[in-house]
Amino acid sequence: MGQLAARGHELTPRPEEADVIVVNTCSFIDPAKQESVDTILEMAEFKKSGRAKKLIVAGCLVERYRGDIRRDLPEVDALVGANEIEGIVEVCEDRPAPGAAGPYLYHDLTPRLLATPPHYAYLKIAEGCDHPCTFCVIPQFRGRFRSRRFESVVAEAARLFGQGVREINLIGQDTTCYGEDLGLKDGLALLLERLARIETGQARWIRFLYAYPNRVTQRLLDTLAAHDALVKYIDVPLQHSSASVLKRMRRGGSGDIFLKLVERIRRTIPGVAIRTSLIVGFPGETEADFEELRQFVAAAGFDHLGVFGYSDEDTSASFALDGKVAARDIYNRKRRLLALQRKISRARNRALKGRELPVLVEGRSKDSDLVWQARLATQAPEIDGVCYVSDPGESEPRPGEFRRMRIEKTHDYDLVGALADTPNPFRIL
Repeated sequence: MGQLAARGHELTPRPEEADVIVVNTCSFIDPAKQESVDTILEMAEFKKSGRAKKLIVAGCLVERYRGDIRRDLPEVDALVGANEIEGIVEVCEDRPAPGAAGPYLYHDLTPRLLATPPHYAYLKIAEGCDHPCTFCVIPQFRGRFRSRRFESVVAEAARLFGQGVREINLIGQDTTCYGEDLGLKDGLALLLERLARIETGQARWIRFLYAYPNRVTQRLLDTLAAHDALVKYIDVPLQHSSASVLKRMRRGGSGDIFLKLVERIRRTIPGVAIRTSLIVGFPGETEADFEELRQFVAAAGFDHLGVFGYSDEDTSASFALDGKVAARDIYNRKRRLLALQRKISRARNRALKGRELPVLVEGRSKDSDLVWQARLATQAPEIDGVCYVSDPGESEPRPGEFRRMRIEKTHDYDLVGALADTPNPFRIL
């Protein structure tokens, strides 16, 4: 988007208005692949009936299934893989695109447009992955792990804060490996410490996502605890708790090891919110393994939990494993685990009733013009619950504004309350 806009092209979210339609795709698991293909076919209809003369498919689906797309989707005019992003302008303009110079990684001088609301942004600090997880195909099309330069990340973060972004979410396939390939020890902790010192004159939040469990060091936890700008939130995808399942995943660890990690995180960072994601139905997972997982979730009491049914990807190492779990059993295990987590989340939210906590205002709710939507620091955008402001007080809140909210009602995942402060128009810079 940034490269096209920098060349003078006008971007539109309406396919009926476009001269060129670009579909950016994902191919991580079956539902993502299906959504990508469905969208391609939908956009092909706009090409038939509208003004669009060209349909381009970009992203990970191209890296993984380039030949299949060319054979099975004749409606597609051009392909741009995840490692060929720098050629998007030439492809849209019907000019020869430069060949991919290698695994792609953008930097602070790369033209960029935010696809998020103006008050928060994602900032990629690394690309690729070196972990051998048998269920994952990301290394096949994203390549080996590689970090962005330290100062490149800092420069982009400073620019984002300068243009009004109030929350930055650091992402990568494994953020906790940041800097290892650059020779940095405790690279993520050093980066977070440096970002927390950026002078903005305004309150801001800095969050990182996707921590690999055996890379969560005490130095990292101490850094999170020490700086107000670093939100007390850690997302550590554990995938399972059964040692035998984890071994088949080539992840390592066990429920006991992970419970000790959870306890250490909470001991180091008071008030921290812990999010994890788990896979049910991995090949060889028995009912006993699943019951062990349920007991682990009950003992850990995670603040946020995502559950995924195992997706049998044909190019993953786990595709060749025996002991495949029936689709119905995967569905039922996912449903049972989410039901357990719903009770945990409900109890955790009830404990917040009556408290006044800082929130970041998102804007009016999409569900109703009568309420505003906001988030606590412990609620990451798009993946966790939200706060609904039913009473704005004396002044209407503005998107990107930090306010204090008194929590009056709680639900399984969301909170409802009233603003308990008045915004101060004067800021000390």
